[in-house]
Amino acid sequence: MKTRRFLGTLTAGLVAASLLSLPALAAPKKEFKLAWSIYVGWMPWQYAADQGIVKKWADKYGIKIEVVQFNDYVESINQYTAGAFDAVTVTNMDALSIPAAGGVDTTAVIVGDFSNGNDAVILKGKDKLSDIKGQKVNLVEFSVSHYLLTRALESVKMTEKDDVTVVSTSDADMVAAWSTPDVTAVVTWNPLVAEILATPGAKKVFDSSQIPGEIIDLTVANTDVLKDNPAFGKALAGIWYETMALMSADTPAGIAARTAMGKASGTDLAGYEAQLKATRMFYKPADALAFVRGPEPKATMQKVAGFLFDHGLLGNGAPSAEAIGIEFPGGVIYGNKASVKFRFTDAYMAAAADGKL
Repeated sequence: MKTRRFLGTLTAGLVAASLLSLPALAAPKKEFKLAWSIYVGWMPWQYAADQGIVKKWADKYGIKIEVVQFNDYVESINQYTAGAFDAVTVTNMDALSIPAAGGVDTTAVIVGDFSNGNDAVILKGKDKLSDIKGQKVNLVEFSVSHYLLTRALESVKMTEKDDVTVVSTSDADMVAAWSTPDVTAVVTWNPLVAEILATPGAKKVFDSSQIPGEIIDLTVANTDVLKDNPAFGKALAGIWYETMALMSADTPAGIAARTAMGKASGTDLAGYEAQLKATRMFYKPADALAFVRGPEPKATMQKVAGFLFDHGLLGNGAPSAEAIGIEFPGGVIYGNKASVKFRFTDAYMAAAADGKL
């Protein structure tokens, strides 16, 4: 199953070239498209579409919103970056490395959740993270698993360069690879984590709950589209928080919603709820606001930018980790103020919290 966890491979140069052949995105319009892919925190989008919640809010603002599922996460981001979609579900790291690095000014409309245990470092027959020294580590290269590994190594004063060897392995092959005697260390995400931990000798030695708030799941939109069509952002927020209230309720309707989302993601109610427990969902807009207005996103994005720069993923010729400007609520900017391409806004979440949608 394809998931949110792949880092895109479309380079900034290719993106820029593709954009030259497209008309300008900024223009008032009535029809919009949102691309999403399967992950615990993004399942609400399809459920909202199926239940008529998307149409309800689109109708309120006199617009149309098409919600399109992609089986390939990377392709969904590439399509958004090329201008075929107005919004996309994406991690904070991939939003910076793909559309922003490709020159597409992108705004995080909704901060939906962060991984709080869904991603993990697992060793075979060893129970301490320090035991990873000298091992080959199988993971999806340049993904959030790769980022998690670097953060884990930092916690025990090790580095990727000096202490381990990364072996690029697709998520589809991870469980099979683990079953072979040569594979002794992996970094992956749920539901693969649960499957691997159920095997003899598997020990979780680090997970994303130890770097809370760093692997963030977002719904982002093209900044120019939002500027010319603020109703689109308001509708997205209205859809999201109505669905959040529904799915988080301990009611028959809430259970039905979580059951449907679990089934659509390839599991059942119990499996989906287990993933939710390892995810810090911001069900209420006030909770999302407290997070995005706090110090965590800025500190996280500096770490993420550093990781991307170190691995050559901030675009051709990026001189430093600060090559791309990142704006936070209140107008605070990290990086190049002359080239802000990624923004965290609190405007739409605040409107939801204040009942002004």
